[in-house]
Amino acid sequence: MNKESESNGDQMNTDCIIITGASRGIGYAASMAAAKKGYTVIAIARSKKQLEELKALYPKQIFTLNLDASNPAELASVSEFLDTNSLRIRSLIHNAGALINKPFLETTDDDWQKMLDVNLMIPVRLTKICHPFFTDNAHILHIGSMGGFQGSGKFPGLAAYSASKAAVSVLTECLSAEFATDKIAVNCLCLGAVQTEMLEQAFPGFSAPVNANEMGEYVLDFALHAQKFFNGKVLPVSLADPA
Repeated sequence: MNKESESNGDQMNTDCIIITGASRGIGYAASMAAAKKGYTVIAIARSKKQLEELKALYPKQIFTLNLDASNPAELASVSEFLDTNSLRIRSLIHNAGALINKPFLETTDDDWQKMLDVNLMIPVRLTKICHPFFTDNAHILHIGSMGGFQGSGKFPGLAAYSASKAAVSVLTECLSAEFATDKIAVNCLCLGAVQTEMLEQAFPGFSAPVNANEMGEYVLDFALHAQKFFNGKVLPVSLADPA
């Protein structure tokens, strides 16, 4: 694991936004959007090179944690980083995700375990770690999928992915009730098709109506402000299929 906590001698703002899966796609775009607005961003991802490129764009605002968030031992270091730098969390955006496109009868136990480890257990573990550091009126935002939104159209090959995202939707509702007295809002955005590397890998040749930069800016705005209007909500954000 590689941690970067220097900021050219500048003191970071002690209220921060944590974004997982920040090395590409929506997480990368949301990190840039937050930094542009002057927020302190803690960007978490496995890809060291892409994190370094992100930090180079906004070295005073973006601080990176290069780790495998699916590894509980590595994820636990987030607490040390927050404590060492006296940080408080305004928004936690659970954006890291993985997708397997494979017929149900061909999926293995390892496939299912990977979907649960990345899409469900990273948010579970990281939320526990971050809980002591939340500000009043903080916002936990899960990035879900239309595949995990009850009543939406479903697609062959996405059973494991969609089931893991459905679990995140229910987790959102449960945590909003548990954290109500802590003044922490919890919501989930179930995204439809967004033009990201993950989508391109799962659906080669498909062209989504929304790009990662557009969705990243929307996600950030929701994470910063929507807790005034929503709590415990699982909301569809979709123009077109696939989910």
